[in-house]
Amino acid sequence: MFIEKRKTRTGIKYYLAHSYRDKDKIKKIRKYLGRNLSKKELIKKRKEAEKEIKKKIKEIRTEVFNFSLKPEEIKKLNKLSEVEIYHLDKKDWKRFTEDFVYNTNAIEGSTVNLNEVKTILQKKPKIKNSEEKETLNVAEAIKFIKNTNKTLSLYLIKEIHKICFKGSKPFAGEFRDKEVVIRNSKGEIIHHSVSSDNIEGYMKEIIEWYKENKNNFNPIVLASIIHNQFEHIHPFEDGNGRVGRLLLNFVLLRNNYPPINIYLEDRKEYYDCLKQYSDKQKIKPTVKFLIKQYKKTLDKVTT
Repeated sequence: MFIEKRKTRTGIKYYLAHSYRDKDKIKKIRKYLGRNLSKKELIKKRKEAEKEIKKKIKEIRTEVFNFSLKPEEIKKLNKLSEVEIYHLDKKDWKRFTEDFVYNTNAIEGSTVNLNEVKTILQKKPKIKNSEEKETLNVAEAIKFIKNTNKTLSLYLIKEIHKICFKGSKPFAGEFRDKEVVIRNSKGEIIHHSVSSDNIEGYMKEIIEWYKENKNNFNPIVLASIIHNQFEHIHPFEDGNGRVGRLLLNFVLLRNNYPPINIYLEDRKEYYDCLKQYSDKQKIKPTVKFLIKQYKKTLDKVTT
């Protein structure tokens, strides 16, 4: 917000102004403060006007990182995300864990098949390689997000990564200190992650946004935004996909929703949704995709 001055025949008029982007247009809100104000009066009037402008901004739209949503857009997304809630029982959680571990690792290239995942989780044989180690680790991470009473924080996000990759990656639990890019199967760069110097600031922004907005959104919309912004930042050297999908489910569970599995066979659509978010700031494709995955998860893991 900034002070605008306008000279008139009888002196100077003062306004408090705030510019904001609405889609492709720059718009401005102005609040008249008064004429020929002293420095003390100007400070007092500015404080009062700031409160009014902030209230008006909130009514106009909600900031969502690099884009904004108007109240009617939020209402539509929340309406779209209304689903029948079915909480998993003990047997459902066992099937969900097996399915999630297999699919989330397979999306990232793991060659451990579903039957092998079940054997590793049930019998815990001698571990032969890092893929089998990460099979056990991701199952442990699911248990962690299910049972923890901690709120969203840098510590929690690092802890999820640490649990997933302890014993398989030397940087488990630590944000990256180098630059990374994401490539497709042809080796083409499809996303440049944020600079490593800015990671902690961006991650704190996620946490602050979550605290301020968690009551404004349906949990599926909320989880979609947090997940996609996390993937856009890509804070770890490796393992961002698995941690992001666990983080998505942490948000759902903390808001009294059941977890969602993202299936290997739907990987292309999943990646397309992430790209639409990073390139065009579109969240609706991810919301619609997760609703389909939610229904698919219930069909596969519940009796």
